[in-house]
Amino acid sequence: MKGILGRKIGMTQVFTEEGNLIPVTVIEIEPNVVTQIKTKQTDGYEAIQLGFDTKREKLSNKPEMGHVAKASTTPKRFLREFRNVDINNYTLGQELKADTFEPGEIVDVTGISKGKGFQGVIKRFNQSRGPMGHGSQYHRGVGSMGTMRPMRVMKGKRLPGHMGHETVTIQNLEVVSVDVENNIILIKGNVPGAKKSLVIIKTSIKMPTTKKEASLLKSYKNTEEVNEDIVAQVNEKTSQESEQQ
Repeated sequence: MKGILGRKIGMTQVFTEEGNLIPVTVIEIEPNVVTQIKTKQTDGYEAIQLGFDTKREKLSNKPEMGHVAKASTTPKRFLREFRNVDINNYTLGQELKADTFEPGEIVDVTGISKGKGFQGVIKRFNQSRGPMGHGSQYHRGVGSMGTMRPMRVMKGKRLPGHMGHETVTIQNLEVVSVDVENNIILIKGNVPGAKKSLVIIKTSIKMPTTKKEASLLKSYKNTEEVNEDIVAQVNEKTSQESEQQ
């Protein structure tokens, strides 16, 4: 079991030597730092804590500064634990880079899905609407609220509410390419979350030992150019939104 933290940059596509198109998600892997190693003797369980995304000391408090000082590193914006790992393979202050995973490995990716605000039951749960004519007076309602007794809404009733912004894990995704020089991992398919959001990449639970034969990629924009293009698009969109505001 192994894992690493990254930032979702966006999506692009690559081609194999056979000419097959593969949609991939570009994930930027800033070197992760092992900020804490937990053992059964001190914490009751074994795990490692990784820090990701350096932030200014001005934005950190004294407890945070003291915590990362033990690993001789700078304050981190995100700290996450990984269990079921062999803690003997890690040392305090060690850096983990994109080469933690290899092309062909099967992984699970976790992220926070895009928030969609307050939505009704038709959009949120794909319910059907009522008749739109003939005086039905019932069009986009939530449906029956329950029986006469016990005179309350039953637990689990599907109602309008906040849609999205939930922790979502997509399993059994393939690592297509790893670029250590540019700190980039290309993962086949889409992963949850918006652009620039945090994602957690772990060894697959269902297929931990499976490794597909990595297909040689045909000549295409290299990962550095892909990363620069997507980042430029994100920055351009952000600047346009700020100008409009």
